[in-house]
Amino acid sequence: MPRRRAPALLAAIALVLAGCAGAPADVASPPTAGAPVTSIHLVRHGGHTGIVVRSADVAAGLWPERRDFPGAEYLEVGWGDHDFYRTPEPGPWTVLKAAFLPSASVLHVVGFRGNPAAYFRGAEIVELAVPGAGIDGLARYIHDAHLRPPAGSAPPLGAGNYGDSRFYAGSESFHLFRTCNVWTAGALRAAGLPVSDSVLAGGLMAQARALAAATR
Repeated sequence: MPRRRAPALLAAIALVLAGCAGAPADVASPPTAGAPVTSIHLVRHGGHTGIVVRSADVAAGLWPERRDFPGAEYLEVGWGDHDFYRTPEPGPWTVLKAAFLPSASVLHVVGFRGNPAAYFRGAEIVELAVPGAGIDGLARYIHDAHLRPPAGSAPPLGAGNYGDSRFYAGSESFHLFRTCNVWTAGALRAAGLPVSDSVLAGGLMAQARALAAATR
Protein backbone atom coordinates (compact mmCIF):
# COMPACT_ATOMS: atom_id res chain seq x y z
CA MET A 1 0.00 0.00 0.00
CA PRO A 2 1.45 3.45 -0.85
CA ARG A 3 2.47 5.15 2.38
CA ARG A 4 0.45 8.29 1.61
CA ARG A 5 -2.77 6.25 1.43
CA ALA A 6 -2.33 4.48 4.75
CA PRO A 7 -3.37 7.42 7.00
CA ALA A 8 -6.49 8.00 4.91
CA LEU A 9 -7.43 4.33 5.13
CA LEU A 10 -6.90 4.27 8.88
CA ALA A 11 -8.99 7.42 9.25
CA ALA A 12 -11.82 5.83 7.25
CA ILE A 13 -11.69 2.67 9.36
CA ALA A 14 -11.68 4.73 12.55
CA LEU A 15 -14.77 6.57 11.31
CA VAL A 16 -16.56 3.27 10.76
CA LEU A 17 -15.51 2.08 14.20
CA ALA A 18 -17.01 5.22 15.68
CA GLY A 19 -20.17 4.58 13.70
CA CYS A 20 -22.40 1.64 12.94
CA ALA A 21 -22.61 -1.22 10.48
CA GLY A 22 -25.52 -3.57 10.12
CA ALA A 23 -28.82 -4.21 8.41
CA PRO A 24 -32.10 -2.65 9.57
CA ALA A 25 -33.79 -4.73 12.23
CA ASP A 26 -37.40 -5.29 13.20
CA VAL A 27 -38.68 -2.31 15.13
CA ALA A 28 -41.31 -1.78 17.79
CA SER A 29 -44.29 0.56 17.65
CA PRO A 30 -43.85 4.20 18.69
CA PRO A 31 -45.38 5.37 21.99
CA THR A 32 -49.16 5.59 21.93
CA ALA A 33 -50.57 9.05 22.51
CA GLY A 34 -51.56 9.49 26.15
CA ALA A 35 -49.72 6.36 27.34
CA PRO A 36 -47.28 6.62 30.30
CA VAL A 37 -43.76 7.44 29.14
CA THR A 38 -40.29 7.90 30.65
CA SER A 39 -37.75 10.30 29.20
CA ILE A 40 -34.26 9.22 28.14
CA HIS A 41 -31.67 11.11 26.09
CA LEU A 42 -29.47 10.19 23.14
CA VAL A 43 -26.23 12.18 23.06
CA ARG A 44 -23.72 12.37 20.22
CA HIS A 45 -19.96 12.61 20.80
CA GLY A 46 -18.65 13.01 17.26
CA GLY A 47 -19.05 9.58 15.68
CA HIS A 48 -20.08 7.92 18.95
CA THR A 49 -23.42 7.95 20.78
CA GLY A 50 -24.43 7.37 24.39
CA ILE A 51 -27.73 6.90 26.20
CA VAL A 52 -28.68 8.93 29.27
CA VAL A 53 -31.20 7.66 31.82
CA ARG A 54 -32.38 9.04 35.14
CA SER A 55 -30.88 6.81 37.82
CA ALA A 56 -34.11 6.81 39.87
CA ASP A 57 -36.06 5.44 36.88
CA VAL A 58 -34.04 2.19 36.88
CA ALA A 59 -35.55 -0.51 39.11
CA ALA A 60 -33.32 -1.91 41.84
CA GLY A 61 -31.39 -4.96 40.65
CA LEU A 62 -31.83 -4.37 36.92
CA TRP A 63 -28.52 -2.52 36.63
CA PRO A 64 -26.49 -3.17 39.82
CA GLU A 65 -23.45 -1.18 38.68
CA ARG A 66 -25.41 2.05 38.99
CA ARG A 67 -24.79 1.76 42.73
CA ASP A 68 -21.21 2.83 41.98
CA PHE A 69 -22.66 6.32 41.38
CA PRO A 70 -24.69 6.98 44.56
CA GLY A 71 -24.84 10.74 44.08
CA ALA A 72 -25.73 10.71 40.40
CA GLU A 73 -29.07 11.97 39.15
CA TYR A 74 -28.37 10.73 35.63
CA LEU A 75 -26.23 7.99 34.10
CA GLU A 76 -24.82 7.99 30.59
CA VAL A 77 -23.76 4.65 29.12
CA GLY A 78 -21.82 3.89 25.95
CA TRP A 79 -20.29 0.70 24.54
CA GLY A 80 -17.28 -0.02 22.36
CA ASP A 81 -14.03 -1.85 21.67
CA HIS A 82 -11.96 -2.44 24.84
CA ASP A 83 -8.70 -0.94 23.55
CA PHE A 84 -10.02 1.59 21.03
CA TYR A 85 -12.50 3.12 23.50
CA ARG A 86 -10.00 3.35 26.36
CA THR A 87 -7.13 4.83 24.31
CA PRO A 88 -7.27 8.63 23.82
CA GLU A 89 -5.17 8.46 20.63
CA PRO A 90 -5.30 4.89 19.27
CA GLY A 91 -2.43 3.85 17.02
CA PRO A 92 -2.67 2.01 13.69
CA TRP A 93 -2.61 -1.46 15.25
CA THR A 94 -5.40 -0.60 17.70
CA VAL A 95 -7.53 0.74 14.85
CA LEU A 96 -6.92 -2.23 12.54
CA LYS A 97 -7.41 -4.80 15.32
CA ALA A 98 -10.73 -3.25 16.32
CA ALA A 99 -11.86 -3.18 12.70
CA PHE A 100 -10.94 -6.66 11.56
CA LEU A 101 -10.60 -8.90 14.62
CA PRO A 102 -13.40 -9.73 17.07
CA SER A 103 -12.27 -8.23 20.35
CA ALA A 104 -13.35 -7.60 23.91
CA SER A 105 -15.80 -4.79 24.64
CA VAL A 106 -16.29 -2.28 27.42
CA LEU A 107 -19.08 -0.11 28.75
CA HIS A 108 -18.39 3.50 29.69
CA VAL A 109 -20.69 4.83 32.43
CA VAL A 110 -20.81 8.46 33.55
CA GLY A 111 -22.71 9.75 36.59
CA PHE A 112 -23.77 13.39 36.83
CA ARG A 113 -26.36 15.78 38.21
CA GLY A 114 -28.35 18.51 36.51
CA ASN A 115 -29.89 18.96 33.10
CA PRO A 116 -28.35 16.56 30.53
CA ALA A 117 -28.39 19.29 27.86
CA ALA A 118 -26.37 21.54 30.17
CA TYR A 119 -23.94 18.77 31.18
CA PHE A 120 -23.26 17.87 27.55
CA ARG A 121 -23.17 21.49 26.39
CA GLY A 122 -22.03 21.69 22.79
CA ALA A 123 -23.03 18.10 21.97
CA GLU A 124 -26.16 17.18 20.05
CA ILE A 125 -28.66 15.65 22.47
CA VAL A 126 -32.20 14.44 21.79
CA GLU A 127 -34.81 13.71 24.45
CA LEU A 128 -36.89 10.61 23.70
CA ALA A 129 -40.11 9.32 25.27
CA VAL A 130 -39.84 5.63 26.18
CA PRO A 131 -43.21 3.83 26.26
CA GLY A 132 -44.59 1.82 29.16
CA ALA A 133 -42.05 -0.52 30.73
CA GLY A 134 -39.45 0.36 28.11
CA ILE A 135 -37.05 1.68 30.73
CA ASP A 136 -36.94 -1.83 32.24
CA GLY A 137 -36.17 -3.31 28.82
CA LEU A 138 -33.36 -0.79 28.39
CA ALA A 139 -31.97 -1.55 31.86
CA ARG A 140 -31.99 -5.30 31.12
CA TYR A 141 -30.15 -4.68 27.85
CA ILE A 142 -27.46 -2.73 29.71
CA HIS A 143 -27.41 -5.37 32.45
CA ASP A 144 -26.77 -8.14 29.93
CA ALA A 145 -23.95 -6.15 28.29
CA HIS A 146 -21.82 -6.32 31.47
CA LEU A 147 -19.37 -9.17 32.06
CA ARG A 148 -19.94 -10.16 35.67
CA PRO A 149 -18.44 -12.58 38.18
CA PRO A 150 -20.64 -15.49 39.31
CA ALA A 151 -21.95 -13.35 42.18
CA GLY A 152 -22.25 -9.62 42.63
CA SER A 153 -21.85 -6.69 40.29
CA ALA A 154 -19.10 -6.08 37.75
CA PRO A 155 -16.03 -4.33 39.20
CA PRO A 156 -14.87 -1.17 37.39
CA LEU A 157 -11.82 -1.53 35.15
CA GLY A 158 -10.72 2.01 35.91
CA ALA A 159 -11.63 5.66 35.51
CA GLY A 160 -13.53 6.71 32.42
CA ASN A 161 -12.87 9.46 29.91
CA TYR A 162 -14.58 12.43 31.58
CA GLY A 163 -16.40 13.45 34.74
CA ASP A 164 -17.34 10.84 37.34
CA SER A 165 -17.01 7.87 35.01
CA ARG A 166 -15.82 4.27 34.93
CA PHE A 167 -15.18 1.53 32.40
CA TYR A 168 -16.66 -1.97 32.84
CA ALA A 169 -15.87 -5.17 30.98
CA GLY A 170 -18.45 -6.09 28.36
CA SER A 171 -19.97 -9.51 27.77
CA GLU A 172 -20.12 -9.22 23.96
CA SER A 173 -17.47 -9.16 21.28
CA PHE A 174 -16.83 -5.99 19.31
CA HIS A 175 -16.32 -6.29 15.55
CA LEU A 176 -16.95 -4.39 12.34
CA PHE A 177 -20.62 -5.41 12.25
CA ARG A 178 -21.22 -4.90 15.99
CA THR A 179 -19.93 -1.42 16.74
CA CYS A 180 -20.84 1.27 19.23
CA ASN A 181 -23.83 2.76 17.43
CA VAL A 182 -25.20 -0.65 16.47
CA TRP A 183 -25.18 -1.43 20.19
CA THR A 184 -26.89 1.89 20.94
CA ALA A 185 -29.58 1.24 18.34
CA GLY A 186 -30.22 -2.14 19.97
CA ALA A 187 -30.55 -0.43 23.34
CA LEU A 188 -33.16 1.96 21.96
CA ARG A 189 -35.10 -0.95 20.47
CA ALA A 190 -34.95 -2.72 23.83
CA ALA A 191 -36.58 0.42 25.25
CA GLY A 192 -39.43 0.01 22.76
CA LEU A 193 -38.41 2.66 20.23
CA PRO A 194 -38.69 2.06 16.44
CA VAL A 195 -35.01 2.47 15.55
CA SER A 196 -32.99 0.67 12.86
CA ASP A 197 -29.23 0.12 12.80
CA SER A 198 -27.49 3.04 11.10
CA VAL A 199 -24.17 3.30 9.29
CA LEU A 200 -23.04 6.36 11.26
CA ALA A 201 -24.00 8.27 14.38
CA GLY A 202 -25.64 10.90 12.19
CA GLY A 203 -28.15 8.36 10.88
CA LEU A 204 -29.07 7.29 14.41
CA MET A 205 -29.45 10.89 15.54
CA ALA A 206 -31.67 11.63 12.52
CA GLN A 207 -34.00 8.81 13.55
CA ALA A 208 -34.02 10.13 17.12
CA ARG A 209 -34.90 13.65 15.97
CA ALA A 210 -37.79 12.30 13.88
CA LEU A 211 -39.07 10.24 16.81
CA ALA A 212 -38.86 13.22 19.16
CA ALA A 213 -40.75 15.43 16.71
CA ALA A 214 -43.45 12.79 16.22
CA THR A 215 -44.14 12.42 19.94
CA ARG A 216 -44.20 16.10 20.93
